[in-house]
Amino acid sequence: MNIYRTQYNKDLSEDCIGKEIRACGFVENIRDHGGVIFVDVRDETGMLQVVSNDDKMFEGLTKESAVTLKGTVRMRDEENFNPKISTGTIEVLASEFKVLGKANNELPFEIITSKNVNEEVRLKYRYLDLRNPKVHEVIKFRSEVIKFLRNKMDSLGFTEIQTPILTVSSPEGARDYLVPSRKYKGKFYALPQAPQQFKQLLMVAGFDKYYQIAPCFRDEDARADRSPGEFYQLDMEMAFATAEDVYEVSEEVVYETFKKFSNKEVSPRPFKRIPYREAMLKYGTDKPDLRNPLEIIDLTEVFKNTTFKPFSGSCVRGITVHDIASKPNSWFNELVAYASSIGMPGIGYISVLDDMSFKGPIDKFLTDEERKGLIEKASLKKGSVLFFIADKKEKTASIQAGMIRTELGKKLDLIDNNKFEFCFITDFPMYEYDDTLGKYIFMHNPFSMPKGGLEGLDNPNIEDILADQYDIVCNGVELSSGAVRNHDVAVMEKAFEIAGYTKEDVKNRFKSLYTAFHYGAPPHAGIAPGIDRMIMLLKDEPNIREVIAFPLNSNAQDVMMDAPSEISEAQLREVHIKIR
Repeated sequence: MNIYRTQYNKDLSEDCIGKEIRACGFVENIRDHGGVIFVDVRDETGMLQVVSNDDKMFEGLTKESAVTLKGTVRMRDEENFNPKISTGTIEVLASEFKVLGKANNELPFEIITSKNVNEEVRLKYRYLDLRNPKVHEVIKFRSEVIKFLRNKMDSLGFTEIQTPILTVSSPEGARDYLVPSRKYKGKFYALPQAPQQFKQLLMVAGFDKYYQIAPCFRDEDARADRSPGEFYQLDMEMAFATAEDVYEVSEEVVYETFKKFSNKEVSPRPFKRIPYREAMLKYGTDKPDLRNPLEIIDLTEVFKNTTFKPFSGSCVRGITVHDIASKPNSWFNELVAYASSIGMPGIGYISVLDDMSFKGPIDKFLTDEERKGLIEKASLKKGSVLFFIADKKEKTASIQAGMIRTELGKKLDLIDNNKFEFCFITDFPMYEYDDTLGKYIFMHNPFSMPKGGLEGLDNPNIEDILADQYDIVCNGVELSSGAVRNHDVAVMEKAFEIAGYTKEDVKNRFKSLYTAFHYGAPPHAGIAPGIDRMIMLLKDEPNIREVIAFPLNSNAQDVMMDAPSEISEAQLREVHIKIR
């Protein structure tokens, strides 16, 4: 028998009137109504009003103290009804009231309004912040989602397997967290950026379908949708599988999760599939928000003979918005200011008048042929405005056009916040040129299978080599990344050779994977939806740290535990390290 509690607050109702119960929780409020003291006790499930005939029962009581109580449930006076809570018509007349853990008189913040407090203070006292029912509920919600994901994966015949946390450093796109070895002087473990090699080895080991709720560790800078330190993903892999198999499973899991845990409209299956190059052209990003109906068009050909210097020899992108030509100058000036804030020299635009003539800062630089070409290419009509983005580098023009598209979507209120719009971005380039290193590097996962296998790698134009890789994107957030894996030794050697690795490099750096592939590796493919980002989207939280119980702050610090921290000279000697 629980000596502290026989009832949770959520289970108390008018049906319990006359019943003696035990409850416990935290003191949220103490109210003195002219000699009659009411104490609000909050447990994980709700609120309970407690009253006593003993004047001294609540003496010295402080807010947020942990308490237990015994008493009889009774009806409140009608004028004290509280329709905002489930126990709003009842209260408990306490016969016993005991403080189990006394709280200081001065709290760092009011629990009920903690979300309005500076984040550093919230994270320093995160255990108090988590008492806020709104904050607490998100973590409970996270638990329900993970439980659903596990049940779903089990029902689809996947086997849950845990992979190691201490492993070897691997080039997976971010910095590793390193752990020095005590037994092996000068050598280091790395925390896994993802269970990538292990899940591929499980496929070689004959497991047909693997999954786990996998912790991943990357030493990256924080963003609104990226928490530094660790994050969790629903990691899955399938043997003897193609991309189509992964699409089918991941769509089912993601779609059903979002349908179950949200009342918003979810885009139907199958999700749209958009090749990477098309996404960069139409949306200026490989993480497009498809709730925004605006699309970017390529106007480079229209201006191939232009004498207008900013467009001459440049990649020119355009965005057409209908029926906004009557907007005031101040509206356009705000957009020009935004363009400057993202590093653009400015943004050109033209408005279409009733007689289909143009008005705008750059109209005087256009030829009649160019005007005709713009009307046709940009589908212009009276009242339309065409915005121009140009740069010598195609990638820069695309990215800036994407940012302008997003800003226009916000300014024009085009985004439907009651929708989840999913898509797959496919056919990523296998390699990209790194100006700093002066060579081609893997654009994403180095273990992806190139499209066309070994023959696909023979393309003389390296930038045209595509990876059999795919991302799931939702409302402008990359939810997961996946690929058909490279399981062929010859293909693996050739793929890494293009990125500057020798055969010996591959043997040494990926020894287990390389060796395992000599023993009959099956074709395999997988994906890994990010759980933190799923919760963030489902709960409409703008910051990913809101959905993690104990997150690092934006500077990758745990201000509650004071990590990272200095360690003793003795500890350093034990792992053979000297601080320079």
